[in-house]
Amino acid sequence: MKASSTSSFRRGGFTLVELSLVICILIALLGVGMSVSGSAKNWKLGRAGSETLRSVYTAQRAYLADHPTSAVSSLTQAALLPYLPGGPATFPTATSQTDATLYARVNISPPYLTTTSGGTSGSRYDPSGSTTDSLWDVGE
Repeated sequence: MKASSTSSFRRGGFTLVELSLVICILIALLGVGMSVSGSAKNWKLGRAGSETLRSVYTAQRAYLADHPTSAVSSLTQAALLPYLPGGPATFPTATSQTDATLYARVNISPPYLTTTSGGTSGSRYDPSGSTTDSLWDVGE
């Protein structure tokens, strides 16, 4: 019988370089996943805000169709509530990217989101900084 030499025998397993490479790849994938989840949250908030504006804009048009002599500047949330799609019990709000509650300004057409409650005053909230990018800019 021939005795096997210990120098030709290789143990199964991973080297330190291989393990380090796998750990680095996992850390990189984790970092990419974290940045994508933050972007997805902002996209979701933007989509919800856009849907709120769209429903308020639809309610404005329906109300003005039923009341053609009313001025847009005289609209209130209470007047538009029965005209909102889906018949919600309360007027819809949205959430900003900093978790502040946003309200739709209803006495201007197209409506926009503001941090002032009541729906008749406040400056425009638009996290994108552009009023022509179709995010938060319903009706324009």
